Amino acid sequence: MPPHPIPATVHPAGSRLLALTGAVLLSLQAPDALAQDSSEETTLPKLTVTAQKRKEQAQDVAVALTPLSGKDLEERGIDNIKQLQYTTPNLEIDPVYGSDQTQFRIRGVGLRDYATNNSSTVGVYVDEVAYPFPVQTQGLLFDLERVEVLRGPQGTLYGRNSTGGAVNFITRKPTAEPEAEIKAGYGSNDYKTLEGFVSGPLTDDLRGRLSFAGKDGGAWQKNRDTGQKLGDQDIQAFRGQLQWDANDALRLSLSAHHGRDQSDSRGARLYQGLVPRNIAGQTSYATIPPDSRHDLTGWGLKPAFAQATGLKAGDKPGRDNTNQGLSLTAEYSLDEHLTLTSISAYNQLRRQEYIDWDGSRIAQSDEFFDTDIKVFSQELRLASEGDGPLDWVVGGYYAREKLDEQFYSDFTEYRGLGNIYLTEYNQKAETYSLFGQGRYALADDWTLVFGLRQEHEERSLNDYVTGYLNARTSPLDEQLNTNETSARLALEWRPAAGHLIYASISRGVKSGGFTTYNTNALQAASLIEPFKPEKLLAYEIGFKSDLTQALRLNGAVFYYDYRDQQYQSQMWISQAVGNVGKLVNIPRSEIWGAELELQWQPLSGLTISQYAGYKEGRYKDYEGLDAAATVANGYAFPVYNDFSGDKLTNFPETSYGGALRYSRPIGPLLWTANFDYAYHDTLVNSDPLRSTNHYWLANARLAAAPLGENWEVALYAHNLFDRKYDLYKGSFLSNAQIATSGDPRTIGLEATYRFF
Repeated sequence: MPPHPIPATVHPAGSRLLALTGAVLLSLQAPDALAQDSSEETTLPKLTVTAQKRKEQAQDVAVALTPLSGKDLEERGIDNIKQLQYTTPNLEIDPVYGSDQTQFRIRGVGLRDYATNNSSTVGVYVDEVAYPFPVQTQGLLFDLERVEVLRGPQGTLYGRNSTGGAVNFITRKPTAEPEAEIKAGYGSNDYKTLEGFVSGPLTDDLRGRLSFAGKDGGAWQKNRDTGQKLGDQDIQAFRGQLQWDANDALRLSLSAHHGRDQSDSRGARLYQGLVPRNIAGQTSYATIPPDSRHDLTGWGLKPAFAQATGLKAGDKPGRDNTNQGLSLTAEYSLDEHLTLTSISAYNQLRRQEYIDWDGSRIAQSDEFFDTDIKVFSQELRLASEGDGPLDWVVGGYYAREKLDEQFYSDFTEYRGLGNIYLTEYNQKAETYSLFGQGRYALADDWTLVFGLRQEHEERSLNDYVTGYLNARTSPLDEQLNTNETSARLALEWRPAAGHLIYASISRGVKSGGFTTYNTNALQAASLIEPFKPEKLLAYEIGFKSDLTQALRLNGAVFYYDYRDQQYQSQMWISQAVGNVGKLVNIPRSEIWGAELELQWQPLSGLTISQYAGYKEGRYKDYEGLDAAATVANGYAFPVYNDFSGDKLTNFPETSYGGALRYSRPIGPLLWTANFDYAYHDTLVNSDPLRSTNHYWLANARLAAAPLGENWEVALYAHNLFDRKYDLYKGSFLSNAQIATSGDPRTIGLEATYRFF
């Protein structure tokens, strides 16, 4: 049990969760005629997953896990990673200041950081290959077999440690029979999509698959001054796979991918307007009133900034990013109970991205990232299964990361700084780890799970140079070497077929790192002092239950003891400079919450799913700079406060959503209707004016396919009710608070043709 009880007082947001939970539980009181209709036609599918490095049904995995099949993703129109937050309880994925550098939070565990160089609290994997930097996860989702979202610390079975959880993407593999498909779409704002694949045997023991996807158009934002549109997508992605059965015991799988993204960035909306900070002889501009519409934004490049970055004066915010990689997986069966697996991978991201962080023509914060990331990893593991009461997996992992970046900022019209900042550095990291996890059957219905991981990591920040273009620091270096342990202990009880109850204690770790923000020579050395790894001790009790063949209910409650939580704060420099951003460690905090997920198939062809999640947290031990109070005093002196006992902010407490899918033949056509919806709670900030409001989103899709034919036509609507909402609010600019607006309603048509 948790060392500290969950408070008995119910927060207002908590009452919403109770109401939602009640609605889910009331659905269990459906008429017996429906609940007991468990013929084959009303049997819920049992999805096979590999969340624990072995094939098993999702309902048999004693972890809080939400699996989504490739069909689920297609029918819900999910083609980028950010949309997953509307399918899973207690998951949030936010863009940062208009960039596609996503920020992940699971159960409130996440680091908000606009810099490129720090690892995510949530592990992201594609075919078991880790993508350590959040910026690497942008791009299209296509030709996927499934996605697995695991909540809670991961480490004893995964290539990297994580405190929040893991998101696993599993691609569709080459097939033994010929298959080919193409899908084209057209929608609002001249939005066009095209994707497809071809797969099949090349020889008796060699199979191949080629997949592709692309997006074009879709601009929906407007420049408030010129009316110029912003938001066009321009993305192409390819994936090629070969699978070779070398002999009866050895299978080799080779995968290569390439993608290029030349899309516009998302513009910032001035929801409070922009107030002049005119400095005599340096800056002069007028007030910009608050934007009255969610599609308004602004941008503008100064000639000197364009020249320094290689941009052109008329360029819109946008990016030119290339990602590519190669992986080789070898699986060798030593005997019927032992399998040796090797995964070798190399990935590279080349990023050039211009973003306007003040959302205006004024040069208060125009940003340009020029980034090169290279990651090599090697995993080797040995797994035993089916030989007595003990199953186990042991392995080793090595990764080498190299990141080179130049980060430009144009502050020439903010507080009279009158110059362009440039920060450049290279960062290297090497990770070595040994890990293992075992399952021991204590009895027919009781299983003990135990796991351990030991990791050594060496990180270095080299040749860090920052400041004005014409007055920068001498190169600075920092190092951080750490040794950390992850662990898991769990007890599983299966009282009857289709029912699982589990309790677990697990320890997760997230790597430490360095703050690499733009600053000046006076504070650079203090800024880059490393922050420590964060550690999380998680207590969880959960259940998974197939109440009937047509009714499934899963749930969990959790308590997190959070140590050295990484947090984007500030440090005070001087009366002239004020505060600058810095990542710090919070000695101790805690988070607790609960989740429920329901699937029900009351009638043949009709599937209903629901989820509800709640989380809340507070600082247990934290004294830090009160940035708002410091600013209010005009930088006269820094104000430090004891925040111990205060609530954690920067994550929504309640999440709720669901989906309905109904498929039925009518006449010569098979009709399939999908409707899904999600509630996103208020994201509370320490400054109420920077809190985002709660919102509902809904999507719909109606598809028709001739019976016995191999084509389909579908009409879809995303954000069906055209909800106006914000994904994020806030800025470090005291006179220009910005909001990142969510997409408006889009309506489109898709046509799919299967050749085989």
